[in-house]
Amino acid sequence: MGINPQLIWEIGTAYDLFTSLDVIHNPSRYGLRGSWAAGVRSRLPVEQREFLQNAVERHHFWVIPWLTNQDGPKDSAAVLQKLAAIPPEQRMQELASCYMREEMQALLFLVAEQGSWTESDKDALQTLYAQSHKEETGKSKKVPDEELIDKLTVWADAAVYSQKMLEALKLYYDVFFKEEEARIQKPLEDRVAAAKALAEKMPLPDLLNELSQGLRFEFDQTEDMKELVMIPSFWSTPLTMFTSFSCDNKRWLFLFGGRPDGVSLVPGEVVPELLYQMLKALADPTRLRILRYLSEEPLTPAELARRLRLRPPTVIHHLDALRLARLVHVTLSVNGRRYEARHEAIKTVCTMLDSFLEGETFT
Repeated sequence: MGINPQLIWEIGTAYDLFTSLDVIHNPSRYGLRGSWAAGVRSRLPVEQREFLQNAVERHHFWVIPWLTNQDGPKDSAAVLQKLAAIPPEQRMQELASCYMREEMQALLFLVAEQGSWTESDKDALQTLYAQSHKEETGKSKKVPDEELIDKLTVWADAAVYSQKMLEALKLYYDVFFKEEEARIQKPLEDRVAAAKALAEKMPLPDLLNELSQGLRFEFDQTEDMKELVMIPSFWSTPLTMFTSFSCDNKRWLFLFGGRPDGVSLVPGEVVPELLYQMLKALADPTRLRILRYLSEEPLTPAELARRLRLRPPTVIHHLDALRLARLVHVTLSVNGRRYEARHEAIKTVCTMLDSFLEGETFT
């Protein structure tokens, strides 16, 4: 990745307002206790709780690219006010125009304008999804009819849907995230200060690898990148988002882990979250074998599956656990993923375990 874009640093707790919704609805993906996530969700009335769960599962309301394009403060209250200022009949269109392909926009915006959809709309949406999937993976994929119908139904009633979403977000902020926002502000500020210091002495590929704790990128699409917005996220640590949010691929965003190693997502946890995730990952004999192979050479999931004589989905499950524990490097390219052992993480777990057993307090 021989590019040198302008780095733009941002701190905005609103990013975590939205990423936290994905975390509490998909806790296992982030190594979070399901019971604690359920407790957070239970603070919401049933109607809003079910609405948000469906919205997150169906990916109907993606705000991050729109948020990155906004000027001014990006704390949650300010961003919710900005969303409220957009007329309900235009809100989903404005958000979607920041990430959705023009062909998809044309179809869904027309459905919203008409307030209804037809079978030909459903067929056209299926074709667009198939084209997009083939461009990304080289393979065609048929989307189930119920998913197409669900999306079209939402867009046919876009104004009502966007208003329900705004009301649910405001309630979620009031009953939970307002208090959480105060807790995460200082760690986010510290993370950006440390990241800026690293940026002064590291080339961009090494910086992204360090901030993501294990990701390496080999993307041809980044050749046109002129600006890279660097955003820490407390809630999504260590998972990362790296994507373009402009049609000409000149503006990209990098959402990276903003939670310190010794701090847990669940307030008041005695055992550091990272230490627990690392030890849990290492306690599985299959994962130890995987790390052994990855210490010898980089391998793809398919290559590992052949060596282990396991189904690829099983291997990917183990690799996801190792990635969550920061125990592997993952190289992302147009040809897929390659993994290798992240030896510095092994030293980290040993140091953290030793410090914990000696009674050190993590903050």
